[in-house]
Amino acid sequence: MKLDGKVAVVTGAASGMGKAIAELFAAEGAKVVVSDLNLDKAQEVVDGIKAKGGEAIALVANVAKEEDVQGLIDGTVSQYGTVDILINNAGIMDNFVPAGDLTDELWDKVFAVNTTGPMRTIRKVLPIFTEKKSGVIVNVASVGGLFGSRAGTAYTASKHAVIGLTKNVGFQYATQGIRCNAIAPGAVETNIASTLTAINPFGMERAQVGMGVNPGTGQPEEIAKVALFLASDDSSFLNGTTVTADAGWTAY
Repeated sequence: MKLDGKVAVVTGAASGMGKAIAELFAAEGAKVVVSDLNLDKAQEVVDGIKAKGGEAIALVANVAKEEDVQGLIDGTVSQYGTVDILINNAGIMDNFVPAGDLTDELWDKVFAVNTTGPMRTIRKVLPIFTEKKSGVIVNVASVGGLFGSRAGTAYTASKHAVIGLTKNVGFQYATQGIRCNAIAPGAVETNIASTLTAINPFGMERAQVGMGVNPGTGQPEEIAKVALFLASDDSSFLNGTTVTADAGWTAY
């Protein structure tokens, strides 16, 4: 097993890519903390993991709240004694709102979850990682963090920031046995579309321009396999980089 005995925290793990990551990590021997806003759904994931012989607990957390992030990592350490792997998966969309229609409220909301949340979880685990000179961080970014119009302005900027955060942490802590990488998924079948509540017609139209060259939509399990690679020793020489998983969409 690639993660035997490791303790992994996965945010946004009640559904979609987070759920698939939690389930795969547990199957590979990790003790998984399934974290999400929806504790009932997170517990369902935990129950499924346990039914297959894995080990997991559910902890409710809104990564946009500092106190929740503190409680998430403290709760993990209380239960399992440490943290070895952090998967920052929680994220929301932005209704494809372009810059001309963007409000401060939407900008702040998207950045709070997509960018500030990962910063806070990383900040919280780094003392644990630096003390033992070991630790892995995987940030789920997006092809929207590499290119300009896969979403609206706030989402695009927030995911670009996540990739910058990944590079900075990866390099600065490399000599302390800590790795930080990101995944940039393309179109994947998840429920993140449920965070789309009032789509902006202009922004959506502009974002759809490149959809015709998209070779296909991925499954959460396919992204989970990339996360496993980055979290395991198989990727020991990868640090501060972003792995694009999009069926070749952005290769055009």
